[in-house]
Amino acid sequence: MELETNTPQTDTGSSDIRALNEKIQKESAFVELLNLEMGKVIVGQHHMVESLLIGMLSDGHILLEGVPGLAKTLAITTLSQAISADFSRVQFTPDLLPADVVGTMIYSQKKEEFSVKKGPIFANFVLADEINRAPAKVQSALLEAMQEKQVTIGETTFELPKPFLVMATQNPIEQEGTYPLPEAQVDRFMLKVVLDYPTKEEEKLIIRSNISKKGFPKINAVISPADIVKVKEIVKEVYLDEKIEQYIVDIVYATRTPKEYGLGDFANLIDFGASPRASISLAKAAKAYAFIKRRGYVIPEDVRAVCKDVLRHRIGLSYEAEAENVTTVDIITEILNRVEIP
Repeated sequence: MELETNTPQTDTGSSDIRALNEKIQKESAFVELLNLEMGKVIVGQHHMVESLLIGMLSDGHILLEGVPGLAKTLAITTLSQAISADFSRVQFTPDLLPADVVGTMIYSQKKEEFSVKKGPIFANFVLADEINRAPAKVQSALLEAMQEKQVTIGETTFELPKPFLVMATQNPIEQEGTYPLPEAQVDRFMLKVVLDYPTKEEEKLIIRSNISKKGFPKINAVISPADIVKVKEIVKEVYLDEKIEQYIVDIVYATRTPKEYGLGDFANLIDFGASPRASISLAKAAKAYAFIKRRGYVIPEDVRAVCKDVLRHRIGLSYEAEAENVTTVDIITEILNRVEIP
């Protein structure tokens, strides 16, 4: 019986995949147009742009870490213009209240009744800038909205618009006056992307585009928010083979029981491994990545490409690891080298 499950696909199966592949190639044509539009304004930072697309197509949210001035805000505003979506930005400060983010009830003397004033979270793209500078109650209000995709103001519950993507940024340098995000809340972000400085050539282009008389080129809308909602359903159809599922589970399990995968050295360095949410996010992100690469099926390279961003913030390091200067990325890299590729 076991042999049958492992046999290659029948002709009907492979023709299904071929048909799916053609469908995905046709449906994902807009990705190139979107990249071209964003490339008009954003120099380099391909990884960040790719992560934004993955988050948008797989219903995930993104945590960005990088020093100020690396075009984080510019990237998400450009993306919202390119799909003609609503965009709002919330600058998190220590005195911010949950009502400032989600909205509140306001009493109108004229009508002698309370009316709802919706907060900035009611947009397709929300940039939560410097999320680690606001107190825990504001962070949890935002994260609850991210999880539930709805907000309750007074006694009424409002659905958030679709698509809905939160991009939160945190600056690694300013440690004073910050409230670090608890592990349970960081886990709700599908991807944690760490940004680096542009190359020298890219920096020259950045200077040139910022001081030119013309200013930034106009961004044209390539696709509508309603179409993005349809595309998200098509991304779910991307084929994920059982062998790839096994590969994902092996990677995540290696963070929990490293000894089983010949990584005994890591047993003392990891406090806790990745949760099942990591496996789900890894599968969803790999599907979205395959879609962006215009393929109807997931290959191991897709899983490897998104693995660091998905797992980076989900592995708890012990004091020993911190003392030895071992980072989660070092651990993930070693896991990817050890776990057998299907």
